[in-house]
Amino acid sequence: MYKFLIRPFLFLKNPEPAHYSTFNLIKKTFSWPGVQAMCRALFRYEHPDLQVECMGLKFPNPVGLAAGFDKDARLFNELEAFGFGFIEIGTLTPRPQEGNPKPRLFRLPDDKSLINRMGFNNEGVEAAIERLRKKKTRVLIGGNIGKNKVTPNHEAVEDYVYCYNALLPYVDYFVVNVSSPNTPNLRELQDKEPLTALLNTLQDRKRQAGASQPILLKIAPDLTTSQLDDIIDIVKETGIDGVIATNTTIDRAGLSTPAETVEQIGAGGLSGASVRSKSTEVIRYLHTKSAGAFPIIGVGGISTARDAIEKLEAGATLVQVYTGFIYEGPAMVKKINKGILRWKKAHDRG
Repeated sequence: MYKFLIRPFLFLKNPEPAHYSTFNLIKKTFSWPGVQAMCRALFRYEHPDLQVECMGLKFPNPVGLAAGFDKDARLFNELEAFGFGFIEIGTLTPRPQEGNPKPRLFRLPDDKSLINRMGFNNEGVEAAIERLRKKKTRVLIGGNIGKNKVTPNHEAVEDYVYCYNALLPYVDYFVVNVSSPNTPNLRELQDKEPLTALLNTLQDRKRQAGASQPILLKIAPDLTTSQLDDIIDIVKETGIDGVIATNTTIDRAGLSTPAETVEQIGAGGLSGASVRSKSTEVIRYLHTKSAGAFPIIGVGGISTARDAIEKLEAGATLVQVYTGFIYEGPAMVKKINKGILRWKKAHDRG
């Protein structure tokens, strides 16, 4: 029903207004008695063999919602009903910011992909906290944190520490986002020296607070093998808990969408099916080269169980979806979890 009735209607609107219209519709519909329970019965799929213990946390299933979908923690209570094992909010910054000029979100239907140059648009970490205080479900929440656009890189650490301190009582894990292509100069923080300093500072703060929440690093799919080697060294040196691979790509190779259309859209990060292989190769490289030394959450181009299993076989422990959820609809998560369970049972039989 989603693909043939709901998605065509949503795709008549520009992507960003359609996104918020969907949010409002879900919020309103879920306020009716019984709707959330009905959705949970339809879309959640639970089985003991889907549970994953990782980084000191117990995930009911390995399929999460990636950051960017529920930036401001507006809908996590409702989204839990669609079967996610965990939900990542953000990217959040210390102060509210509007992000980049609109339009800034574009569909590439021929490629089942999106291009975005949102620019960390969010209402600020304090607004998200007000909503997190009203959490009604037991779903695990990740807090994806970044810096404000106006904050120069040499002061970026303060922004990340501010968000960390503010979110500490409310999230189950943290993600340090230095890999978005849509905030000027942000990706420079992926260089070894500034990244090591940033992560060490957050680890020091974690120790001082006596906190248990894992800290992960989200990286770009466009890193060279030398840079990926640096990431492995940095994870070992700083002792952070894992890596999320990957964010969106600035690469436009291999698209079916006409080049003129892509050129008219302009700058931004590409997500969806087009980044699937690139993301998987980054996961495989990190897992193989590090000998599985740390957990990896695989994200990028997942819309089917086969896509998710590809990430798991490459070395991911958990996976996240975003663009695939927009193209495939709410039944996707259940289908992926069913496929993963079949794969696990076949794998166990040997």
